[in-house]
Amino acid sequence: MNECKRCLLRESAEKDVYEDIQSRIDKLSEKDKTDNDTYRCRLENCKECEHLISGICMKCGCYVELRAAFKKQHCPLPGTDKKW
Repeated sequence: MNECKRCLLRESAEKDVYEDIQSRIDKLSEKDKTDNDTYRCRLENCKECEHLISGICMKCGCYVELRAAFKKQHCPLPGTDKKW
């Protein structure tokens, strides 16, 4: 597998994994799920980060598309809370 630096799952060759993640996001309750604008903003911030490789945050090991969908989640890098 080629590593796609600063790519999200939906942009990489991992379509089956992306579909599974998207299915999980779709099942989130509205009280737990962030709004669409915040979600997109979070993912744009992730795409600028040097720790993103093939949709995975190399700081915490999560799929960023899933983490970004939760209201109460945050970026694992210190000092980045303002971006999230």
